[in-house]
Amino acid sequence: MMTLYDCATAPNPRRARILLAEKSVLHATVQVDLAKGEQLGEAYRAINPKCTVPALRLEDGTLLTDNAGIAAYLEARFPNPPMLGSTPLAQAQIASWHWRAEFEGLMAIAEALRNSSPAMVNRALPGPVAYAQIPALAERGLARLRQFFDELDAHLAGRDAIADSGFSIADITAVVAVDFARVVRVRPGEQHANLRRWREAMALRPSMQ
Repeated sequence: MMTLYDCATAPNPRRARILLAEKSVLHATVQVDLAKGEQLGEAYRAINPKCTVPALRLEDGTLLTDNAGIAAYLEARFPNPPMLGSTPLAQAQIASWHWRAEFEGLMAIAEALRNSSPAMVNRALPGPVAYAQIPALAERGLARLRQFFDELDAHLAGRDAIADSGFSIADITAVVAVDFARVVRVRPGEQHANLRRWREAMALRPSMQ
């Protein structure tokens, strides 16, 4: 059985959890407490020297240490339901919006949080290397995040999912970004009617529970 190295409170492992649930993949779970710094301890470094979660250990012992690799593997091994698109156009649309949800959404949140939180001094980037905070990046992250909310709301007008082909990994990452934005006190507002409608519909999926 596969093993997911997880953290229940962190956004990136949640993406992997949702994807595994959508594909109905049975797996074991090991919790790594990021708040206590377990990801930096010797025990977890021996498993994943990158000191990040999620990590997915396959049945043969191979370790996948990021969401990109995990998604590619699961899609190839468990192609149904397709989460990365089943036609060239669907794959292109999903890849584009998945990239935007990650870099304009999640990375903007990380920029804002990691460059402002006292708990993350010298932890401005995940992993084993200490990087100093840059306060100006926190301000930029908030601006990027608000712009992402506006553009996602406009895109979702008249849509039930981000891609024309239906629910996909782009929706998974966007949901996680929208929810995790609360840590930097950004939430969809009254002006984001499409985004809020979409998020309410996403909440009905069992994988989102």
